[in-house]
Formats: sequence, C-alpha cells, structure tokens
Amino acid sequence: MNRADLLFGSNLVAMATPMNPDGTISGTGLAGLVDHLLSTGCDGLVVAGTTGEAPTLTDAETTQFIRDVVARAQGRARVIAGVGTYDTASSIRRAREAEAAGADALLLVCPYYSKPTQSGVVAHCTAVADATELPVMLYDVPARTGIALELPTLLELAEHPRIRAVKDAKGDLFEAMTVMSRTSLAYYCGIDELNLPYLASGATGLVSVVGNVFADRNAELVRAVRDNDLETARPIQSGLLPLVDAVMRTSQGAIMAKAALAERGIIPHPSVRLPLQEATPAHRQHLAKALEATAVPA
Repeated sequence: MNRADLLFGSNLVAMATPMNPDGTISGTGLAGLVDHLLSTGCDGLVVAGTTGEAPTLTDAETTQFIRDVVARAQGRARVIAGVGTYDTASSIRRAREAEAAGADALLLVCPYYSKPTQSGVVAHCTAVADATELPVMLYDVPARTGIALELPTLLELAEHPRIRAVKDAKGDLFEAMTVMSRTSLAYYCGIDELNLPYLASGATGLVSVVGNVFADRNAELVRAVRDNDLETARPIQSGLLPLVDAVMRTSQGAIMAKAALAERGIIPHPSVRLPLQEATPAHRQHLAKALEATAVPA
C-alpha cells in the first residue's frame, strides 16, 4: 500500500446523493449506498462532488451529509469531501466545515465560471489547502469548469505539502504522465472510459461514477494492473464498457448513476434535483440492458 492509498484509497467512487421524490436527502438511501460501496471493495467515498449534485446542496445539507457518511463508514473507507466553488472564501469555509464533520480529505475543483488566470487558480488552491490540516485532491475537469489546471500550475501546486493528488477528468494522458514523472502527486482517473490506460500509465487509482454500481469490478481492475496482469485487466475493462456507455454517454452521470442504483435496488428512488431530471424511459431501457450485460463478467 502506498502513501496515496492511505490518504485517499485506490478504488474511489464519486458517490451519488440519494434523494426522496420530494428532493430531500434520503437517509435510507445513504445508508444503503454506503453499505453497498463498502461491501463491494470501495475504499474511498467522494461525497458532494459532481455526481453528488453538489451545486444543488445547501451548505448545511453538505455538512450533514459528510457527517452521516463518516458515521456510516466507521473508518472502513476514506471520506473525501468536495469543497470547491468559484469563491475562495466560500471554499475555505466549506473546507473547514468538512474537516469539522470528520472528512479525511478534500476534493478541490478548479474555480468555475469566473475563469481566473492560472496565478489566480494557484492562489485559490493554496488558500484552501492552507485552511485545514487535511490532504487535498485537485479536481481537473475543464469541460465543466471552463478552465484547466495547466501543466506549470500543477507543478507549482505540487510543492504544497497538503496538495497530494489529482482527480484527472481532462483526459490528457501525456500531461498526466509528465506530472507524475516530475512530482509526487498521485493521479486518479476521473473518466470511466479511460480507467485502464490511466492505471497502466501509473495512476494510483480511480474516482469512478460507474463504481456506484460495480465497485467490485473496479477493484479487480486496479488489482490486476498493480499485479502487471494486463491480460486480466483488459476483459474487466471491456466488460464494463456497455455500462460506461449507458451511464456516462447516454444522458448525464448523476442522473444515470441514480437510475442504475435504483434499478439494482441499492437506493429507493432515482430522484435528482432541478435542473437535472430523471432518466427517460428510453434511457432507462438502454441502462437496463447494460446492467444485465455487466452483471455477468466478460
């Protein structure tokens, strides 16, 4: 086990936030989902991130959700709390609240919408990392934020003692390998379509949406690559492709992850908050076929 495993885990799941049809957070769904993830080999619960519909959660809801997940997990997995916003002061406040709620680490997205300069990104991330004693995983997802963590920025932020990892949803594998070769930052693939190539290139682990349903399959994938057994890893990844397509390319990740979890009986309802809407019947039908195909290992 390497240092990043101890801080964040290796088989992380971008956890959905179970909700009731009236939009309130479902305590039953939360308990069932955490228990399911722990029983299927997830060792890192990423809460209040993109898949957790963080932009629609109030500060109070987020803090209570972190607290409830920590209590349910009972130390059996690391709890990584999403705290990033486009406002540095708000992000600092959320980071401190997450620390007080018992989170083990922070997920810090690149500031979105306002599109700061790269020096502004460095200042933002440094200020948040300075605000608590928790290790920080940067979240690089320019398709959502409108701005990327550029290579010089990543190299500079790697010098901070608490910035320890990157969730890479940018998909620039050459840049990721470059950063890994020049820093001690641990990389986590944040694109389910590319889990195998990232792991094979040296990534420590995954932050998976599909893992909400099949974290056990991802655990097998991580283990196979660490054992240098690509002949085992390839069919694991190919067996997941129908579900990756259904969850990540049919509609929207949080929508389809909840639809899959409800279809499997892991959470009671697939409810989401506006502006997201529940999966359409056609999308659910496509998902059901993918789940059936994925349930039997390739």
